[in-house]
Amino acid sequence: MRLLAVLISAVLLCCQVAQAQVRTYDQMIAAGELKVAVYKDFAPYSFEDAGQPRGVDVDLAQALATALGVKLKLIWAPAGEKLDDDLRDYIWRASQLHDQQLADLMMRVPYDRDYSQKRNELGELENDHVVMFGPYQNEQWQVAYDRRRLDSVGSVAVFEQHPIGVEVDSVPSFYLTSVFNGMLAAKTHHYPGVPQAFAAMKAGEVDAVMAMRGEVDWQVHEAHDPQVALAENAYPNMGKQRWEIGMAVHESNRQLSYALEEALEAMIREGSVQAIYARYGLQYEVPEMYQ
Repeated sequence: MRLLAVLISAVLLCCQVAQAQVRTYDQMIAAGELKVAVYKDFAPYSFEDAGQPRGVDVDLAQALATALGVKLKLIWAPAGEKLDDDLRDYIWRASQLHDQQLADLMMRVPYDRDYSQKRNELGELENDHVVMFGPYQNEQWQVAYDRRRLDSVGSVAVFEQHPIGVEVDSVPSFYLTSVFNGMLAAKTHHYPGVPQAFAAMKAGEVDAVMAMRGEVDWQVHEAHDPQVALAENAYPNMGKQRWEIGMAVHESNRQLSYALEEALEAMIREGSVQAIYARYGLQYEVPEMYQ
């Protein structure tokens, strides 16, 4: 029992140390830097090119840091199994797997009331340590296709005859293999990621690719191939097809969220955010909050 008590005390002490790393807004300003968690190897949002950080989220984080008058420090975050894990590891509790690093801000978090109000089996908020705010992008699912092998995509029914590439274990994968009683499953080909799916389309293995619009836009932009087109079809029986992307801070750091939201709104209204998206060949829609 004594040993158990010692172990419990050690665990609690570790938790306290992690919590103590959450900086206040004043501490962040005094330190002169904004620590921002962005996803690792996630083009076109956050990635490295010849050792240099690039991407929409990287550029936006830099612009926000500049607006606050501080330097940007990036924390590259490998994606966890669930977003809840990422928020815990980088916003409120830290993780030994990531050197106990806590960010002041995390990019690319769904701005969704249902998600933010999600409760566990005990009725407790699962993300009560986190404030999700500042929507800066509308995201949706998108199909791109090769016009040399597919005239058009009037509906997803064409993929009963034409092969389509998707990322393994993704929403498009689940959707295309289950919709219409699985009639599209045989023509749905799986790849480790969206770049590999596009490479397969270029090689003629598949005639189309389905993924998030931002990733599709980026691949089309990089391909420089006028025969690769964007489809305008709908996705019957898919559920939620459009959503907003925002940011997250620790719940004790609302002052930072207010400052960032003010800076973000100014950049959206003056066109700076749209210019960042255009830099990477991405479509941009102003989130509903700022329309």
